[in-house]
Formats: sequence, C-alpha cells, structure tokens
Amino acid sequence: MEAISLKFGLVALLASVTGCQFYARSPEDYRDATQKVLDTKAGDIKACYDAQLKGKQDLQGKVTVHFTVEAETGLIKQVQVDPAGTTAPAELSNCVSTAINGLKLDPPDKREGVATWMYDFTAMQPAAPKS
Repeated sequence: MEAISLKFGLVALLASVTGCQFYARSPEDYRDATQKVLDTKAGDIKACYDAQLKGKQDLQGKVTVHFTVEAETGLIKQVQVDPAGTTAPAELSNCVSTAINGLKLDPPDKREGVATWMYDFTAMQPAAPKS
C-alpha cells in the first residue's frame, strides 16, 4: 500500500484595513483561521489526488492558488490557480480550486484578506524491503 503525503502551505496572506472599530485578526490569526477553514476540505482534495494516482502512481506536483477573503462575510472567492506556481495536472488544480471556492471564515473579519496558498502533492514510495 502506498503512503501519500499532502502538504498545505501558506505562501502569503495580507489584510488591508477598511475601518477603525471592528473585529480584526492579526495577520498571524488571519493566516491560522484561513488554514483552519481550508483544512475542512483536505479530505476532498486528497480524494481528488487519490483518483489521479490511479492512473499514475508516481504523480506529484504543486498547486498554487490565489484568492480573496471577503471583508465582513469571510467568503473565500476569486480563487485562481497560478500557472507559474503549479506543476500538478489541470484536473487536480481544478479540484483544489473548486474545493476551496465559497468556504467562509467564521467569524468573518472586517478586513479583506488576500492570500496565496500552495498545496504540495507527493506520492510516497514504499520503503525498500529489509534484507
């Protein structure tokens, strides 16, 4: 049985100020909250990868996405795959984009967030048998 490694990483998350009196996360809290909501789709994304592995057992690559976290609603929108930072097949890239589009931070923030997230898909080879 082949082990699969799926890594998620935050490349950048920036928040722009839109007012003075409101609930606002620090950049670190914003990053952590975004990671938490993206993690809710990890199973769906892994299922897409597993389906792709059926055709190519050595499939690996990265999917880099840019998106906005809408102020006041927390809605993740405008998810776009970055072709320059993506080496995985289009089907996998589309799966990632579809999976995270429309998620929401709860509670929302009064500031808009702009993020770049990278998903790293690596097929782990089984350990060599001991002699």
